[in-house]
Amino acid sequence: MDVNVFAPDVVAEHTRNGFWDDESIAERIAAHAATQPDSVAFVGDDDDLSLTWREYDEMSTGLAAALSQLGLNRGDPLGILLPDGPTAHLLYVAAEKAGLVAIGIGPRAGLREVAHVLGETATTTLVSEDSHRGADMHAFVDDIRALDSPIDRHIVIDHRPGSVIARLDGAPLAIPGTTEAKRLLTGRALGPNELFFINSTSGTTGMPKCVMHTQNRWKYFHTKCRQFVPDDVFMVVVPSPFGFGLWMAHFSPTMLGAKTVLMRDFDVDATLEAIERHRVTVLAAVTTQVLMLLASPNLATTDLSSLRIVQSGGERVPFEPAAEFERRTGAKILQFYGSNEAGCVCGTTVDDTPAKRLGTAGRIFPEMHVRLFDDDGNDVTAAGVGRSACKGPGITPGYYGNAEANAKLFRPDGWMYLGDIVQIDEDDYLRVVGRTADFIIRGGQNISAPAVEEELLGHPRVAMAAVVAMPDPIVGERVCAYVVTSDSADLGVDELGQFLHSRGVSKSMWPERIVRVDELPRGSGAKIGKAELRADIERRLEAERTD
Repeated sequence: MDVNVFAPDVVAEHTRNGFWDDESIAERIAAHAATQPDSVAFVGDDDDLSLTWREYDEMSTGLAAALSQLGLNRGDPLGILLPDGPTAHLLYVAAEKAGLVAIGIGPRAGLREVAHVLGETATTTLVSEDSHRGADMHAFVDDIRALDSPIDRHIVIDHRPGSVIARLDGAPLAIPGTTEAKRLLTGRALGPNELFFINSTSGTTGMPKCVMHTQNRWKYFHTKCRQFVPDDVFMVVVPSPFGFGLWMAHFSPTMLGAKTVLMRDFDVDATLEAIERHRVTVLAAVTTQVLMLLASPNLATTDLSSLRIVQSGGERVPFEPAAEFERRTGAKILQFYGSNEAGCVCGTTVDDTPAKRLGTAGRIFPEMHVRLFDDDGNDVTAAGVGRSACKGPGITPGYYGNAEANAKLFRPDGWMYLGDIVQIDEDDYLRVVGRTADFIIRGGQNISAPAVEEELLGHPRVAMAAVVAMPDPIVGERVCAYVVTSDSADLGVDELGQFLHSRGVSKSMWPERIVRVDELPRGSGAKIGKAELRADIERRLEAERTD
């Protein structure tokens, strides 16, 4: 892979303006290892599985040296499929030091999604634990290979307190001492303006797109979070391979030298218990998780007095639940607006009024230069409502190896679309009022309706299908499928789920409600009338509530 993904003049401009610099995350970790070696960087589910800054630095260096001896060249991809926890971040930094581009795969990704991402990035080496979410990873890799994935090396990581073992084909990789490791790594490490990470995002074609990241993008966003301080204790319950998780677990705490608490899988009561036990001050969570915490009976009996900030993203926390959460916990909910591709273009602060903090996505960062366009691509200057686009130090260099998708993401003049209809008030506070893409946002995760429809049409009994968002008070939206069956018989959720599972489809894409109809409504252009379907499911839900 070519790691030089930004033009030299772009790098020079953002560096000159003070938004980017020359320090890498690995160098910042080394600095903490020198000044506070025994301070804790990460705590996992098992308190014994933690990393001090010295261990973080030394263990990632040893792993990087071992990886560098596998014949991988600087800029080659390294697939990483791990649950959330210290081990994942250890591998991300090891890849950075070895000059390898980390391919961060979401822990809940289905078989075909994993195979697609690895294939799109030509990844030949995959790192995982021995088992993942109950699945034997050796069998999983065999299934990936059967889908024409280029994987020819599978490394199994065994991270234990104070040590890490990596095995290739059952044999441990030789991990040299720190001095020898540094010698082997001379000239390999990736810089802050080079491609260091690729993750996936939802698409409209049935398979995810691969988003490219540099470190300086996310370091820039950290500079917008002046509410965080070195004494903070972070807890991040958002998966790290995605933008929000990268920002809040891999970048901000490292820039500060702060401790971060991580969980392999989100659990409401375990999260509350961990906040109390570790005296967490900053919780990073998507809207769904905030609402689930609010609904827990244990919220009333847990000591959350240490918690001062809940940083949320993905979608806005509804005003009334947000206000209730603040009232019951004493913490302030801060929100931002952006995407995996744009990072964030605005955000609320602890100094904002409750109306602004809970009713908007915050004030626009001037250097992100948000513009609004109408349906014809013309600037919106009067009403302050339009399709949002931005251009600044936080945007991605683009999708890897996908010129067609990049042509839709970027305007010819270089401005990047965010995909939403937004309103900007006279104080430059932004509020999302609609979406331009056909997505369902379930718990902060974008689910492509066309992608789900494509999978449904593979079922032998599904003749036609249309997928829409079904409103839900907890996760925001759920997947609802309207289907026309070939035998005019009902199709159950469980039956369809088993079919999708057999196809390796990620569970997040499975419909949670199926409505069988004799025919789907059509609009004037012969397209399926999804507005009618959305109205129909809302009527059905309302009727069920009043029965």
